[in-house]
Parts: sequence; C-alpha cells; structure tokens
Amino acid sequence: MPDILHSSSDLSKAFRLHLSAINGAIKPADSKVLWQDIAVRYSESARAYHTLRHLEQLFAQFKVIEKWLYEPNIIALALYYHDVIYDPTRADNELKSTEYAIDKLKDYLTQTQCQRIYELIMMTAKHQLDNKTDSDGAYLLDMDLSILGSHESDYQQYAAAVRQEYAHVSAANYRTGRTAILQGLLAHSRLYITDYYYQRLEALARQNIKREIILLAA
Repeated sequence: MPDILHSSSDLSKAFRLHLSAINGAIKPADSKVLWQDIAVRYSESARAYHTLRHLEQLFAQFKVIEKWLYEPNIIALALYYHDVIYDPTRADNELKSTEYAIDKLKDYLTQTQCQRIYELIMMTAKHQLDNKTDSDGAYLLDMDLSILGSHESDYQQYAAAVRQEYAHVSAANYRTGRTAILQGLLAHSRLYITDYYYQRLEALARQNIKREIILLAA
C-alpha cells in the first residue's frame, strides 16, 4: 500500500482537498482511509486501463475545465469513484461503483450530494445525459471519453490495455464485440457533448476509432 500511495500523492492530496471543501469537519484520518481504499482498488491486478493512471489523466483535464463547473468538488468525487468497482467479466460495474461510493460517503455528504454522485456515475454507463442542460454532467462524460481523442500512440496503448482487461474473451468474440462498440460510437452525430471537447478531440477520436476497427478486421 505505501508504494501505491506514494506513486499517486497528487491524487491523494486532491481527493482530501475536494472532500474537505464539501465537508470541512471531516477528520484527516477518515479522509486518508477513504483514499487508501480507492488507491488499492484502482491498483487491482485485473486492471490495465481502469487504473490510477486513468484517474491521473482525468484530473489533468479536470484542472483545465474546473473553472466551468458549477459543482467541481462533486464532479471530482464522481471521477474518483466512477470506476472504483471494476470487474471485466461483469456488466454492472457502474451500478456497483455508485453503491460503493454512497456507502463510503454517506457519513460525510448530504443525501442530495450522494444522490448527485449516484446520478453522475450511472451516466457513465450509457454515456448519455439524463438532463440535456446538465453542463457538469456533460464535462464529466467528455472527460471519461477523452482517451478516444488522444494521440495515436496513446490511443494504441489504451486499446491494448482494454484488450488486456478482456483477456478472458476469445480473439474472435472480442473482435466482434469491440467492433460493435466502436461502430456504435461512430453512429453518434457527435462523440463529445461540450463544445470544448468537440472542437479539440472529435475529429481525432473518429480517426482513432476507424483505425482500430480496421486493425480489428485485419
């Protein structure tokens, strides 16, 4: 555990700051325990993409778009917990993550705040807004999909990591399932909801997705 915590000290510090900004009465020891639990779960051996590195990538972007968020601390907590439960063999990871998050945070947040985090994490399951005017939710979803619009080499590492997480699936079945997911993404009129991400990542994301589909077919 010490190695995990040391390698993610920035994430640890940010977690404590966001949580204390919501609840100034939380004890440092309690905040530390909550973070340790998150760090251990994101470091599970079955993970290759949904790791602490994924959180680091998200929070690098969070620092840029934070000024446009109405509830940045709530969005931050949703990011920390959105993949806290991850089992590649299951289809209910988002639901399990929301339940886990609420169980851990209920003693420190209001019921309204817990419900909001629940809604935000569940939106990542289908990557659709429950309310089209929810700009905070839009930024959360776009951050979560931002890897699609990364540089080609980074995207290739992402695709390889996803395949590693699904090592239990045969090559033929993975090719079929992954291709269907990617084609489903391309079918959307736009991948990114916010103008900020659309203008910066949309074109590159579509190129990356099309390239992966071609590689899968080969």
